[in-house]
Amino acid sequence: MLTASQLLLPALLLVAGVAGGAPSLEFHHRFSARVRRWADSRGHELPGGWPSPGGFAYVAALAGHDRHRALSAAGGRPPLTFSEGNATLKVSNLGFLHYALVTVGTPGHTFMVALDTGSDLFWLPCQCDGCTPPPSSAASAPASFYIPSLSSTSQAVPCNSDFCGLRKECSKTSSCPYKMVYVSADTSSSGFLVEDVLYLSTEDTHPQFLKAQIMFGCGEVQTGSFLDAAAPNGLFGLGVDMISVPSILAQKGLTSNSFSMCFGRDGIGRISFGDQGSSDQEETPLDINQKHPTYAITITGIAVGNNLMDLEVSTIFDTGTSFTYLADPAYTYITDGFHSQVQANRHAADSRIPFEYCYDLSSSEARIQTPSISLRTVGGSLFPAIDPGQVISIQQHEYVYCLAIVKSTKLNIIGQNFMTGVRVVFDRERKILGWKKFNCYDTDSLNPLSINSRNSTPENYSPQETKNPAGASQLRHVSSSPPLVWWHNNSLLLMMFVLLHLLIF
Repeated sequence: MLTASQLLLPALLLVAGVAGGAPSLEFHHRFSARVRRWADSRGHELPGGWPSPGGFAYVAALAGHDRHRALSAAGGRPPLTFSEGNATLKVSNLGFLHYALVTVGTPGHTFMVALDTGSDLFWLPCQCDGCTPPPSSAASAPASFYIPSLSSTSQAVPCNSDFCGLRKECSKTSSCPYKMVYVSADTSSSGFLVEDVLYLSTEDTHPQFLKAQIMFGCGEVQTGSFLDAAAPNGLFGLGVDMISVPSILAQKGLTSNSFSMCFGRDGIGRISFGDQGSSDQEETPLDINQKHPTYAITITGIAVGNNLMDLEVSTIFDTGTSFTYLADPAYTYITDGFHSQVQANRHAADSRIPFEYCYDLSSSEARIQTPSISLRTVGGSLFPAIDPGQVISIQQHEYVYCLAIVKSTKLNIIGQNFMTGVRVVFDRERKILGWKKFNCYDTDSLNPLSINSRNSTPENYSPQETKNPAGASQLRHVSSSPPLVWWHNNSLLLMMFVLLHLLIF
């Protein structure tokens, strides 16, 4: 016997009958007059009454059913994000990375960490001599150091753990050591591994908070870029390896093995764990090398304006790199094709600028007319580089617009500037990279990318960049307007981002 709640599950009701002596089946919409008469005759009442066709309640009920089906397909798990909110912020004065606020430990301490799909380990600076000191004006900012002894839920990872990759170096300590070496020159983080709780929130109509036991690095020594403002409060690795937080959340059955990041053109973004995107997104297979797993894809062609070149190159999508790095032939094809279609004066070579193709801007210009750039991927989908340029202040009242691509000798890396204006889905479960042009303040009706209710829409804000090439630190990015960010019901977020406003400008 069907109950009223069971009646809500199918969108169509299947009715058996006989037509011309042969068995037949009829389909009726669950809110149709016939289904209503059938339910009324059996005493079934719909909570809240039957919605009128075409009305708000009618549409809302159908949308709720679709949402229920989407969650059922994902094992009933809504996406998760950080307890402090799902917003990310690109900060030009802190290594040009996208940052988010995360809370760990018992009692919880909040850290502003850089988000990096190009590495696996999440690490926080511990109280140490080899860490970046916090800015003197940041006394009221979230905790600068993670101190294991101050968290009742912290425990060291033993050397016999499956996550311990440096067991040979365990002789001097019972805790598992770690050392992460990054592509940037002489940049590394080392220390020991710990387990503690990470505070998360569901992204649905009624957010619920939960604690996930995760593993991360207690960083004792940082070198290179980490001593020069990049990720002073820690780095949140989002890579493919099993030690990354997305992998741990999926292993624990808390989310689908996927996550998304949205990169707004105003420098505000979103991150959502368990989000597998929407049915209308573009997709291409991930080329995951098991020995050195990264979010790599194969590019089969490059379009600059209306000109398309067939070529096959492998490239890595790395949110921890601000600009795009390309080796030949891809670099020469894009830059030559771009330059040939730009009607502006090329700026003279400047050793302070890491880009080869820059153009003078007049006092009345915010940017110049540029050709579109798209990457054709396996399967034929085009990845659009919506905002690949960078405006740089040379001196007072003198600006240039640069195609923000750096020539590489070997690696091809798609940096954040090519991901701007796009929601990128890193679906490790289906082994695909998905993307869709997206306003990070909107929700996706086909499979919503929730905007946490604790975050409101900020005003225009245009910080840019990430891992800073040599020389770029002497130049200043130009934003279209001063940053003004307002967050509902979270004085910590408001304080933190007002602090950033003061530090940057």
